[in-house]
Amino acid sequence: MATNKTAPTSESVTAFLSTVADETRKQDCFALLDLMSSVSGEEAVMWGASIVGFGKYRYKYASGREGEHCPIGFSPRKNDLVIYMISGYEDSTEELAQLGKHKLGKSCLYIKRLSDIDVNVLEKMLRESLKRTKERYPG
Repeated sequence: MATNKTAPTSESVTAFLSTVADETRKQDCFALLDLMSSVSGEEAVMWGASIVGFGKYRYKYASGREGEHCPIGFSPRKNDLVIYMISGYEDSTEELAQLGKHKLGKSCLYIKRLSDIDVNVLEKMLRESLKRTKERYPG
């Protein structure tokens, strides 16, 4: 069975975020670091080369594939800040309408900068996502 490419590493989160070239994006990353640490109660850990993750859960699919991942996290990509909420967004219609300027993937929220969104709404979404992930993957 294949191993997951995205796994926790011992790399420094602060060192990684310090390499973000755009100063506004770097400040946004450190703000997300504080927000997600507070919401999750977890220390940030690098997952793979570019995802800053908080916490860990174990999943197992009906196919037999299993592994671990962070329930919430973010990554400063070239064009966007990508916010990961593993539980997805199907239960967040109301919050998404209030969030501000964003794009969606399956479990990815794409924003240009934190000033484009309502951070209080994002915080609520992160808390709900953690709750749903714990319910879906207890233990």
